[in-house]
Amino acid sequence: MEPIVALLIGNGGREHALAWKLAQSPLVSKIYVAPGTGGTEAKEPGSKIENANIGVCDFEKLVQFSLEKKVNLAVPGPELPLVQGIETHFRKAGIPCFGPSSLAARMEGSKVFAKDFMHRNNIPTAVYRTFSNYKEAEQFVNTCSFDVVIKADGLAGGKGVIIPKTKHEAASALRDIMLNEEFGSAGKTVVIEELLVGEELSILTFTDGYTCRSLPPAQDHKRAFDGDLGPNTGGMGAYAPAPIATSQLVDQIHSTIIQPTVDGMRREGYPLVGILFTGLMITAQGPRVLEYNVRFGDPETQAVLPLLESDLAEIIVAAFERRLDSVDIIVANKFSCAVVCVAGGYPGSYPKGDPITFSDTPNENIRIFHAGTSFKEGQIVTSGGRVLAVNATGETVESAVKLAYEGVQTVQYKDMSFRKDIAHHALKPSTAFKESLTYETAGVSVDNGNEFVQRIKEMVKSTRRPGADADIGGFGGVFDLKRAGWDDPLLVSATDGVGSKLLIALHTDKHDTVGIDLVAMNVNDLVVQGAEPLIFLDYFATGKLDLPVSTSFVEGVVNGCKQAGCALVGGETSEMPGLYHEGHYDANGTSVGAVSRQTMLPNYESFRPGDVLLGLGSDGVHSNGYSLVRRIVDVSGLDYNSKCPWDDSTSLGISLLTPTRIYVKPLLQIIKKGLINGMAHITGGGLVENVPRMLPKQFKAVIDANTWKVPEVFKWLQRTGNVPVSDMARTFNMGIGMVVVVPSENAEEAMQDLSKSGETVYRIGTLVENTDQEQCNLLNLSKWEAYY
Repeated sequence: MEPIVALLIGNGGREHALAWKLAQSPLVSKIYVAPGTGGTEAKEPGSKIENANIGVCDFEKLVQFSLEKKVNLAVPGPELPLVQGIETHFRKAGIPCFGPSSLAARMEGSKVFAKDFMHRNNIPTAVYRTFSNYKEAEQFVNTCSFDVVIKADGLAGGKGVIIPKTKHEAASALRDIMLNEEFGSAGKTVVIEELLVGEELSILTFTDGYTCRSLPPAQDHKRAFDGDLGPNTGGMGAYAPAPIATSQLVDQIHSTIIQPTVDGMRREGYPLVGILFTGLMITAQGPRVLEYNVRFGDPETQAVLPLLESDLAEIIVAAFERRLDSVDIIVANKFSCAVVCVAGGYPGSYPKGDPITFSDTPNENIRIFHAGTSFKEGQIVTSGGRVLAVNATGETVESAVKLAYEGVQTVQYKDMSFRKDIAHHALKPSTAFKESLTYETAGVSVDNGNEFVQRIKEMVKSTRRPGADADIGGFGGVFDLKRAGWDDPLLVSATDGVGSKLLIALHTDKHDTVGIDLVAMNVNDLVVQGAEPLIFLDYFATGKLDLPVSTSFVEGVVNGCKQAGCALVGGETSEMPGLYHEGHYDANGTSVGAVSRQTMLPNYESFRPGDVLLGLGSDGVHSNGYSLVRRIVDVSGLDYNSKCPWDDSTSLGISLLTPTRIYVKPLLQIIKKGLINGMAHITGGGLVENVPRMLPKQFKAVIDANTWKVPEVFKWLQRTGNVPVSDMARTFNMGIGMVVVVPSENAEEAMQDLSKSGETVYRIGTLVENTDQEQCNLLNLSKWEAYY
């Protein structure tokens, strides 16, 4: 392997630490740092490290310099050149660049993009909303029920995160970011997310797009003053490994966050080759992602690199050559601490050009990494807010911290400032195992659960019917078939969920309609068998019980039960921290119905060629196909708060939450009159797959797509997603939520009865003898093509 000539791009303590570490490699012959710091200025004969006076985003000059100096490895440090596409410039010049493409750098360059990525890939993170309109953002922070964090979408130099203490502070921060443009264009869009509580953790991970190898977890200190007070900064110090990061926790983070992130980026077409920085909050419910960076962190790099015993250059080359699994990363069994010394006034305005004096460090395990310094006329002077990072390693956290602060005492410059409590989380007396642990401290509130039951009791009572009149709160639901008038019944059951439509409910914070969906998906499956739904039970599972959300959901379930005529006799509410992301939930329902033995449907013996197929109009998408719906919304450029493209009286999200239509009562009327031979509930698979489920093999349904008008929502989905018409027909109901087969002589009567009950009814096809393998032919799809 030819000697490595490296170009480090950046002018901070991170780049000084990287240069220091790369210089230890026998594979590296020369290191240029552009533009570098006072600490990387060549001052000794034979030094491998030399500055190049080129700006970090002057890509043309950086590439030209690299070609002239025969650079064969570029390592960008800061985020701005990565987001602006520096990797592309070096790649086109044939120079390996250890850093992500501009596509992959969106994970850091846009907080909206990163949060949506986490949402798509089930990466645990805080509940969030995004806003580009100030008034809508202000209304949200004034009405939401949790404490928030406000983040500018774009790059803001590590300062674009605001943690307001009051709603007034939140509104003021939104004005500063969105209206007063405190962070420029970076604040045109903001992410507002739930404030997570716990200890922060940062993990730097080498990756080649497949394999992940992490350095020891570090803990940064963002606040300017002791006690984690004051404004956010780029980082006032860090230490590693953080004792909170047990081996079990690190394994959990790798399996549920880091590896799924790297895999997700590769699958979505922007694999990451470089460093994934994962900022985490370790909450009572488990680790949650705060942010991603796609480069070495600062000051974490100054804390973790002194622990690395492996050759950094060898690791970087292996990652770039997509063989990271071929090298081992060996880390010293020690602790490391880095204390950042800043200029007076930082993170506000601060002076520059003040001389810095250094005395000899008292221990060889102390290192000083230069950040905001420059070398002028033989003197190191201040040139930035974060001036230096003083690092030390030791056998314990205490010894590393003590040595680092001894190193700080060897530095002097005017108005020098630093935090005096770096690593205070690790140094404070541990009381975790001396305190009494309760179910509540484990994340489950029994009181909340009891309060929830009390809130919904009266609602549940409103669904009583003959045969079911017990209060909820017992060990099971009871139904008295004899009292309800049943003599020789068959019991029929159905169980189903709502699916990813729940994610739209979370985005819009509207949860009652999905409760109706849950009932509808079950009772519609019962009625197609001729059964009358009698009882319903729901299952609601969440990471943390939110009473307004869960109550709203049950309101929808109650509404659905009333529409179907069944009794809500019980269910289960399960609070499971760690299994579900906080703020997320899932739901399932089970319905039990009864049908007389003689009237069970479908009645296979009664089917005849010429039987008529009636289609009952749907209320929209209902509850199937939402994985595709959400993907189409993602590519549309709209969000769920945008005006609905097919209905300007509401928002996109609210329209998509239109609940599944419940057909039970109108259908039971014509079932009792003996007008029906069979029925099909049109769910996943559309008409072409659901209609055959009710037919004997000797019959085929011929359906004319020209007999009803396709609702506008489906036209928009097809156009926006460029979805093939055949896929539309197999994914969505296309405007027909239920298909009924009736003898031709009963068709008019059935249509009149259903219309009187409020249903929109279409005569959509007939049964014929089946002479081939298909049991459903959907004709005139060209009419749908014309719609689109």
